[in-house]
Amino acid sequence: GASQKKGHSARILSPEEAEKLEKDQVLVSDFKQQRLEKEAQKNWDLFYKRNSTNFFKDRHWTTREFQELKACREFADQKLTILEAGCGVGNCLFPLLEEDLNIFVYACDFSPRAVEYVKKNALYSAERCKVFQCDLTKDDLLENMPADSVDVVTLIFVLSAIHPDKMHLVLKNIYKVLKPGKCVLFRDYGLYDHAMLRFKSGSKLGENFYVRQDGTRSYFFTKEFLSQLFEAEGYEQVVNEYVQRETVNRKEDLRVPRVFLQSKFQKP
Repeated sequence: GASQKKGHSARILSPEEAEKLEKDQVLVSDFKQQRLEKEAQKNWDLFYKRNSTNFFKDRHWTTREFQELKACREFADQKLTILEAGCGVGNCLFPLLEEDLNIFVYACDFSPRAVEYVKKNALYSAERCKVFQCDLTKDDLLENMPADSVDVVTLIFVLSAIHPDKMHLVLKNIYKVLKPGKCVLFRDYGLYDHAMLRFKSGSKLGENFYVRQDGTRSYFFTKEFLSQLFEAEGYEQVVNEYVQRETVNRKEDLRVPRVFLQSKFQKP
């Protein structure tokens, strides 16, 4: 079971949680940080090698949480063009293609292995989607798709895996292919999410930025940081709020606080 609330205030830590975060101030060495940046693609490729297509569940919640995926049509049977930036193995892509026959999806991922899994999926059709490998921080999206051609961009649990210093490059890249007046739909880890509180000492790379044991990294967003990031690249904020859920594991009698940031930014 889970209860969910949306709002503008960040989650409040318990005294124990605050103390744990306060104590954990030692950062991973510069040498190791540079290596992690250099090996980021390799680490995600290994992640998909280990987990194949089994790690993430198919996201059938996408159209429920983001009405825009349907509402951005100007007339009922309008064909929509979507960019899924950071598609992984297609957990979002394939439910969307099944639910809505009137869309064409561009989808890209950092990991060549993830892209291969998408192409091997029985639901993959070159008539309905184009998938390609892309490092959004440096590979120009215009090499694979036209400028101002996309009705909606989804950026779901993607930006958090990128070094905070390079996040603006992703937003700049996406801006070029988004039609004026259209939106980026964003969902990612929020400040003080359970995953952030579980990191062991020695995992911290910077403020709200951590490395997992497998070498993949995760950033935890505040509303303010995200606003500044998008607005600096020329987007206008439409919605930007925390989603706080309490997931209950009845078997182990655990209550786990999940915090996400769910937002929508528009290209003027």
